[in-house]
Amino acid sequence: MATNKPKMEGEVFYPSDEIIAQANLKDWDVTAKAALKDPQAFWATEAENLEWFEKWDQVLDDSKPPFYKWFVGGKVNITHNAVDRHLKTFRKNKLALIWESEDGKTDRTFSYYALNREVSRMANIIKAMGIGKGDRVTIYMGRIPEIVFAMLACAKIGAIHSVVFGGFSVDALAGRIADSESKLVITCDGSYQNGKLVELKKIVDESLKHCPSVENVIVVKRTGQEIFMEPGRDHWFHDLCALPIANGKCATEVMDAEDPLFILYTSGSTGKPKAILHTHGGYMVGTYATLKYVFDLKDEDRFWCTADPGWITGHSYLVYGPLINGATAFMFEGGPAYPYPNRWWQLIERYGISIFYTAPTAIRALMRFGEAWPNKHDLSSLRLLGTVGEPINPEAWKWFYRVIGKEKCPIMDTWWQTETGGFMITPTPVVPLKPGSGTRPFFGQDAEIVDEQGKPVADGEEGYLVLKNPWPSMLRTIFGDDERYVSQYWSKYPGKYMTGDSARRDKDGYYWIIGRVDDVIKVSGHRLGTAEIESALITHPAVAESAAIGLAHEVKGQAITCYVQLKPGFAPSEELSEELRQHVSKHLGPIARPEEVKFIDKLPKTRSGKIMRRVLKARAQGLPEGDLSTLEE
Repeated sequence: MATNKPKMEGEVFYPSDEIIAQANLKDWDVTAKAALKDPQAFWATEAENLEWFEKWDQVLDDSKPPFYKWFVGGKVNITHNAVDRHLKTFRKNKLALIWESEDGKTDRTFSYYALNREVSRMANIIKAMGIGKGDRVTIYMGRIPEIVFAMLACAKIGAIHSVVFGGFSVDALAGRIADSESKLVITCDGSYQNGKLVELKKIVDESLKHCPSVENVIVVKRTGQEIFMEPGRDHWFHDLCALPIANGKCATEVMDAEDPLFILYTSGSTGKPKAILHTHGGYMVGTYATLKYVFDLKDEDRFWCTADPGWITGHSYLVYGPLINGATAFMFEGGPAYPYPNRWWQLIERYGISIFYTAPTAIRALMRFGEAWPNKHDLSSLRLLGTVGEPINPEAWKWFYRVIGKEKCPIMDTWWQTETGGFMITPTPVVPLKPGSGTRPFFGQDAEIVDEQGKPVADGEEGYLVLKNPWPSMLRTIFGDDERYVSQYWSKYPGKYMTGDSARRDKDGYYWIIGRVDDVIKVSGHRLGTAEIESALITHPAVAESAAIGLAHEVKGQAITCYVQLKPGFAPSEELSEELRQHVSKHLGPIARPEEVKFIDKLPKTRSGKIMRRVLKARAQGLPEGDLSTLEE
């Protein structure tokens, strides 16, 4: 007789017979062994499930590592597979996207047929702005349906989109627009966040003072507030939609599999953020296959990924992955606890969400409000849960499993990066789970944990996580900087991709991610470079030098602590500390606001002048400071 409840034995969760019976993929081991033996055959089979204008001549060209090429010679367009191809099937009338506003007063739904109409209209308008194949378009918006239309429309005409998270402020936006040399910016008059108005257009206006490449700005009306519109440059989207040029069909551009699809900026340990470049063919196949297997997608599912499209999770698993799979995606404008901590649970009940994918930070934040809030709602539509962004602590895993999943929903704890494009270490629903472990590498991937010299460490020991096999959705380079791409990811352990994360593997072959090994701080699952935070601080007249570190935080995962050396004539005070926190928030956005700013007479540095952040970290935690032989006197 089928067991209806999965069972926990010690610290291992075993899927029920019912979960296994329903799964699209019933035997993980068989697929994993075959894919590891011949990764190219595995990926070619997945690619054949999608539509190509012309089939590839070669699955993988690895003749010039690390500049790998996938599906060489293939002609394709990701928007064709996310939208166009569904119009020939029963999915034409199926819901592609369901959206609800933060205040719950508005909802909008789009069938695949309606989505095609919206994307074509947006694409016609973007083309009319003089944008063509290879041109960059910066998208800086709130979480509204138009952000999805804009991304798909850019891809449809062969333009490269660069989505910047709507929580970033002037400097961060200006730097990203300038680096990408975007000709067009698509934004909103404003957006809503926890009941507050975010003045997106105002931030764009300020940024464009430093961005001479921008010729036009398209503004979507969301809040209706008064905003400045520069004649000749700024155009209301609703006005453009009324023009004859906007309406009618728009041909989907035939792209080479290796043509760029988008760039997405991610914080690095040094210097400016890195513009990660992804391509049409490989990224499409990677997001399609990973989502299909890991979340066991079925036609009746309603899939909710809570990420913002400004991050890779939103790109891969809110926009592209669900649509390529022909799924129904749900998108919510607001956050988890506004106006009350039951907002998400209310939405799961209202829309019958069956798969719910979110970040450990959000789970920890909601745990603090107790079980009464989720228990008010019928969450029985859920069949799978997932987490992303950082390792989930076992306590939060168990709460999520017990309180939200009612002890019947497996949790897909996924590890991956902006650079990987899709899941790299992840379970599928039929795999036994251990709270806090991402389980094993995805099909076709081989991971290893090595020491400083690149030698594999014993099971149970911590080391550097590297990936040994190329994969289709991997980044192709850092936009405009091939040299940095090689040095950042491929130089430390030649032939292996360096993830920048430390991890250990247990005796069962399960991987446990520990955290970043470089100077990147993960706040609520979002990567922020210490260099960016320190650069923002240094623009304040009182600051001579600064150092930023990440310290453990029970909700955010990590919180930012800054150490500041003041210029002569300035004295430490509570007021100045608060002013500096506000200063960082103003320059980079509220997500980068330090938890604490501490004043210090002298920053610990090496003799070559590098700040020793690990020493500051050890001092803050009361831990041994380690080898100080390189420390200045």
